[in-house]
Formats: sequence, structure tokens, C-alpha cells
Amino acid sequence: MYTAHKSRIWAVPAILFLFFGPMAGPPASAQEPKRITILYDAFGPSAGALEMDWGFSALVEYEGKRILFDTGNNSQVFARNVKKLGVDLTHLDAAVISHRHGDHTSGLNHLLQVNPGVKIYVPVEAAYFKSPITHAFLTHSPGLPTDMQYFHGAEPKQFVSGTPWENANFETIAKTTEILPGFFLMTTQSQKTGTMEMNELSPAFRTPRGLAVVVGCSHPGVEKILAGAAAVDHRLYTVTGGFHLVMEQRPRDRSSGFVTARQLEAGTGCARPLQRRIRLRGIPGALQRSV
Repeated sequence: MYTAHKSRIWAVPAILFLFFGPMAGPPASAQEPKRITILYDAFGPSAGALEMDWGFSALVEYEGKRILFDTGNNSQVFARNVKKLGVDLTHLDAAVISHRHGDHTSGLNHLLQVNPGVKIYVPVEAAYFKSPITHAFLTHSPGLPTDMQYFHGAEPKQFVSGTPWENANFETIAKTTEILPGFFLMTTQSQKTGTMEMNELSPAFRTPRGLAVVVGCSHPGVEKILAGAAAVDHRLYTVTGGFHLVMEQRPRDRSSGFVTARQLEAGTGCARPLQRRIRLRGIPGALQRSV
């Protein structure tokens, strides 16, 4: 349930279903789902009895596409929640991992058991996801014997990072990319202590009311992520996910959505309940009303 109070929105999500645009048209049985379903979180009412844990996962369904975003903190808990909700992970158009932290990646073990060939989009990362390792490490040093140089001074056939998921079909995203018609992945780099230079992916998709953005943990800052989203479409309709405000001493008083009170902004994952009360302010050109 979401209640708007002037310029603020209170959000208390558990299993979160978001519907975008009017549902008039074909009979309900013929309509494609338009929703984001939270599969893994530490918030929510007891009704439904999903297992709570620190971490995040969501299933995005829109325009006939199904994208899994992150996989939670524990593979067994993730599997049980998916089963409880009746979610079929064998039919996905793609999976997306926001960043390397275990509370967003650990369910990959279950995902790969049930859908080993699924395309998994990941950020540029120095480890974990078979990412290319910089060849600057392999600078040749004339005068040194070959046995004192990397790979005996030759170019290695393969130079990628190791991974716990050797058989995963990873694809690295290094810039904003349209992975499916109307579905985008944006990459943002953190400059904050503790996650310095860590890249984070955020999916977004076009709706009749503007761009819907889903964030995993917002380590770079949700404002920075949404500034990137505005470069894709200046109409920003909604942002849902983890805002990573867990260490804040008081509710953040800055923009984290650029959305109007008639639109939806919901904090989950790495945002404690008090901090999901976000003051909404606009950036010129980004603030739009529903259409």
C-alpha cells in the first residue's frame, strides 16, 4: 500500500507489484503482466510468509519480457521464496546482477541449477564475473629473462577474472545498453568509501508514463543513477529498489527520484523503513506528471 503525503511518499513494500499505465483493452486473461515482484528482502508483512533475509532480488515483467534482477543472500532461501511465489525461473529473457556483493549474487547457484543457459548481465568487475583483466599488468620488461615475466612475455590466450560460477553465461556491460527493445541497463561507478570504483548496474524500461528504474543497492548514490537514467529518457516515472541509506542517521533530505506525488517511489533492500520517507525534488527537465 502506498500513500502520498504532499511532496513525500511513504512506501512499505513486501512482495511489490507495480502496474504501469492503464489496463483497459483485451480481457485480463489475454494481458501480459506488468509488475515488479520482490523475491528477496528484509521488509514486508507476515502475510504470505516469505523468508526474510538481508539481500535483494526482484522479477521484472513488462511487455512480455521477464528479467530477473539480483538473487539475494542465500541460495536456499532464494529457492524457497521463488517456489512459494510460483515464479518460473526456467523462462527468463535475461538476468541482471547489480554488483558483486554476496547479498545480491548468492542465489546464482540456484538460478544456474534451473536455468544454466540464461544470459546474465554483469558490471565491469575485477573479479567474480569472468571480466577481462587489464593488460597493463602484462607490461613487457626488456632485459628480464622470460621466466621472470608474466606468461614468459607472451600474450595469454585468455586473461579474465576467475569466478565461483564457471559455467555461467555472463555478459559484461560497460556502458548504457539497450539489451531488449525498451529495456536498458545503466552502469554507474561508486566514489564512496568502502565501495570506491565499484560499478553497479541498474535496469530501466520504458512505460507510457516515462522510464521505470530498478536499483539494486545504489552504492554510487541513487541520485547519480537517476541522472544517468535521465540521459536515456528525461521522463522518469518511478524508482524502486535499494537506496542504501542504512548508515544514515536521519532520513535523507535530498532528491532520490525526481517523481511527482502522483507517481510511485518505493524503497526496499538496503533502506531501513524510516529512511524510505524521501523528500521529492525535481531537476529541470526531469520532473514529469503521469500521462
